[in-house]
Amino acid sequence: MQGPLYRYGPRGLRRGAALTLVFAGVLATGAATGSLPRDEAAGADTRTRPAAASLVPVDRQELAAAAAGAAADGKSATQAAEELVSRSGDRWGAVYDEREYEEFEQALDGSYTGVGLSARRTADGRVRVARVEPGGPADRAGIRADDVLTTVDGDRTQGRPVAEVVAQLRGDGTHERAGSSVVLGLERGGRARTEFLHRARLTTEPVTVRRLGTGPTSTVLIKATAFTRGAGGEIRDAVRSAPGDAGILLDLRANRGGLVGEAVVAASAFLDGGLVATYDVQGEQHALYADGGGDTTRPLVVLVDGGTMSAAELLTGALQDRGRAVTVGSPTFGKGSVQMPSELPDGAVAELTVGQYRTPGGKGVEGRGITPDVVAGTGALDRAETVLSGLGGGS
Repeated sequence: MQGPLYRYGPRGLRRGAALTLVFAGVLATGAATGSLPRDEAAGADTRTRPAAASLVPVDRQELAAAAAGAAADGKSATQAAEELVSRSGDRWGAVYDEREYEEFEQALDGSYTGVGLSARRTADGRVRVARVEPGGPADRAGIRADDVLTTVDGDRTQGRPVAEVVAQLRGDGTHERAGSSVVLGLERGGRARTEFLHRARLTTEPVTVRRLGTGPTSTVLIKATAFTRGAGGEIRDAVRSAPGDAGILLDLRANRGGLVGEAVVAASAFLDGGLVATYDVQGEQHALYADGGGDTTRPLVVLVDGGTMSAAELLTGALQDRGRAVTVGSPTFGKGSVQMPSELPDGAVAELTVGQYRTPGGKGVEGRGITPDVVAGTGALDRAETVLSGLGGGS
């Protein structure tokens, strides 16, 4: 029998570009699964959802009362829930209509509708392209990483939250579908241009692996951009197949998070059992544990930044607190709250925050993020390679 279902992850704007995670399954054994709407800090326009049958009410009486009174007030159950969430003061609370929530299911397998780019904010307030999905609309238009995204459909991006920009990139209502158009203003090397793109249904490649160098102990770079279904296993397989005593660089920069179970599987690749994280739900404590048999001796450095979110922060905190890895980069996003979804009579889903999670050392992540052991901005990859070399895992 399946246990209650819980979420944790960024919920930026209402209906917005936020990353969510759902705890589910047999909680007593730490089994977990989950979902993610769109990324807030890293700008990836991907979302997922759990099975609707697993939804459980949050504050059932309040939501039921709001839904029951909706018709009398000339409102829909969704409108009533939105007002309830707004009045609650819950910064991560959100309401999704049925169409939006249906998108979640497909994204569990790494597919989404969008233009195929991730974005980040620079120190000067500009929005830059962080990553371009190979073969997607942005890639075919010649958009590249580090291009400045100046406008979306004529609206300037300067000073706006990245989540808001990403939500506009993805579209809303009737525009959030494959084939709908969006106009991007871009700059590269001081030269401005305009690109007309059509959104498409895309499949992501959440984990990539490559060697840095050619020797038997050359570094293995594992880049994980999200924890969609199977990502944890891909990381585990990459570690198992790494040659000899080669060190591992686990790059979680701009990782939009995702399924908690996949983050736990990834942690299990480097740990021999033990605690990965604890979390509370309405005061009741739970724990997530790694499987035994992971590689506990291979040199490991984890790269993080402000786009490292939710499930990726859970993994980072576990490896850092357990003394298994040296973390390099800049502070992570800071989203460690747990949301519980509740299905409304009209098929919409309302979410309210019900708890927090902590790292094995007892540190809270919500609003704080994780500070890396070695702080580095530009040139973080080079710094990480130097640190790894000092651990005996250089290229």
